[in-house]
Amino acid sequence: MRAMWKGAVSFGLVNVPVKMYTATTSHDVAFHQVHKSDGGRIRYKRVCSVCGEEVDFADIGKGYESMDGQLVILTDEDLAELPVSGSREIEVERFVPAEQVDPMLFEKSYYLEPDKTGVKPYALLREALREADRMALVHIAIRSRSTLAVLRVRDDVIVLQTMLWPDEIRAAEFDDLGDTDDLRPQELQMAASLVESMTGDYDPGEFGDDYRDAVEALLEAKLSGGDVTDVPGERKPEGGGEVVDLMAALQRSVEAAKGGGAKTASSAEPAAAKSTTKSTTKSTAKKAAAKTTAKSTAKTTTAKTAAKKTTATKTTAKSTSRTTTKKAAAKKSA
Repeated sequence: MRAMWKGAVSFGLVNVPVKMYTATTSHDVAFHQVHKSDGGRIRYKRVCSVCGEEVDFADIGKGYESMDGQLVILTDEDLAELPVSGSREIEVERFVPAEQVDPMLFEKSYYLEPDKTGVKPYALLREALREADRMALVHIAIRSRSTLAVLRVRDDVIVLQTMLWPDEIRAAEFDDLGDTDDLRPQELQMAASLVESMTGDYDPGEFGDDYRDAVEALLEAKLSGGDVTDVPGERKPEGGGEVVDLMAALQRSVEAAKGGGAKTASSAEPAAAKSTTKSTTKSTAKKAAAKTTAKSTAKTTTAKTAAKKTTATKTTAKSTSRTTTKKAAAKKSA
């Protein structure tokens, strides 16, 4: 476990350096909200109820609405002036009998582990609480908020349990909870006999979360039976004026065409994508025309060169033939 808080327990002149760890965890099966038709995750946006605009987290402030409809908005400067506590000391106020603390006041539970230098005073405090059968009422500052808590012993560990403030417990105001005068002695005796027959010790191992076990078995059966789908990829919203990659635009066009929605996809394509596509098409056409012209010019030049060579060869051949004929005629005359 990783310590979430470090400090010291102080009672009298005794100081116990400790580390604090979260003592509880939830094992409930976590579900996501999804779209039934395609399995897509449901996302929630922070939208202003007045202007309808989506609000960035940095632009969200703290507001308080009074009973008469007046709104007070607190700034970061206002909150910075509030009294906060950065103390790393768990100060013991007094030791109280355990039965005087209503369990309804308990909020969260944490384990306290002694630091290496505080093992002996830690054991001293633990045994003092155990022998006196009392709880230590303390103040502790967690995340700059001071709260009331108790220290009690569980096995060999000192447990710190934060508490609600008394005014946070709602009063049980009900009209009719029954009158003991309406109960007959025989009914009370029978109820007492039933309680006695069902009396026993609490063994945590005898109990379990049947609902959670059933959910896990259901999920395992579906996974084993292949009753699953792949997690769908999320579509990113297309914003106006964004730089659109040509390959991405072409890919979307191909996918839309395969799905029979080429026209719809084309009409919904951002203007930037169309402009980019047209520009790229023109550029490609120019390059293609340039290549064609170059090839044509090369062919023409090659053809002319070949023709010149052929003409020169023919002229040379004719000249050579005439010279040879004249020489032969001269020999015969001689």
